[in-house]
Amino acid sequence: MSRAEASAGGTATAGAATGGAAAGGAAAGGSTAGRSTAGGTTVGGTVLVAGRRPQTASGFLALFRNELHLTFRRMRTKVLLGILAALPVLIGVIVKLNTDSPHGGGGGAPSFIAQTTQNGLFLVFTALAVALPVFLPMTVGVVAGDSVAGEAATGTLRYLLVAPAGRTRLLAAKFTAGLVFCLAATAAVAVTALAAGAALFPLGEVTLISGDTIGFGDALLRAVLVAGVVAASLAGLVAIGLFVSTLTGSGIAAMAATVGLVITVQILDAFPQLDAVRPFLFTHYWTSFSDLLREPMYWDGVWKDLGLQAAYVAVFGSAAWARFTSRDISA
Repeated sequence: MSRAEASAGGTATAGAATGGAAAGGAAAGGSTAGRSTAGGTTVGGTVLVAGRRPQTASGFLALFRNELHLTFRRMRTKVLLGILAALPVLIGVIVKLNTDSPHGGGGGAPSFIAQTTQNGLFLVFTALAVALPVFLPMTVGVVAGDSVAGEAATGTLRYLLVAPAGRTRLLAAKFTAGLVFCLAATAAVAVTALAAGAALFPLGEVTLISGDTIGFGDALLRAVLVAGVVAASLAGLVAIGLFVSTLTGSGIAAMAATVGLVITVQILDAFPQLDAVRPFLFTHYWTSFSDLLREPMYWDGVWKDLGLQAAYVAVFGSAAWARFTSRDISA
């Protein structure tokens, strides 16, 4: 069922209930159908309490599936995921051509890129390191910024709220769908990088950046772990984008503001004069996943990153909830 059909069905149901209530109220000594009571309106023997909506797990899952369908069926989302998937291929081809060139050799190249020429699995880490500062935040910012404002701009948000969804549950479904998109975007980079790395470079035992050597299976598990950490590192941005999206009725404005905020914060994080502030910026620990490529793995930076993301989710998620639940939906 499409979102428009669900909204229309919710409107029709609400209209039928109202009509039944009016008809029952007009009939003296009539049946229980449509009779007004102290607890609400009785329709067919069932009391409907005004202002309340059933909050069930199955209802949330249905709304969540609808949000996923809405997010991933958009052509813009498909194009963004396609660009992310093409990025590792481009990086691998450039590294391969530079390695094969008689003037290449990679002397001064970053450690991830230098390791890629020895083992294709490192293309996963290289692609994530390149995508995380710019490409992944931009795609996540576009999707999160458009989550509420986009529907308000097209006029579907008001009709969606007519159905028994509830604003809190709707906002939670949108946030959860945003987290799933973070996983999908990160997986698009990681899986394509693994395929391109296997096609362009040799595979086998992996030498970590600490100098230790581990088997390919263990290295593959670390790649999955790194991809999960990178996806979780974007949770704070999803909450920020969702909050910005509740402030405006223009999807383009919300997307531009979210992406612009990411760029601004990363510029501020580059200034050493702001050392007192930098640890509190949500982008500060994004590259801490590189500590998982050591033996033993260093978790301090990763835990700081995840804790900071949780704090941003709590603060901006609460702000988004407060704004959305008190907002007058006029579009």
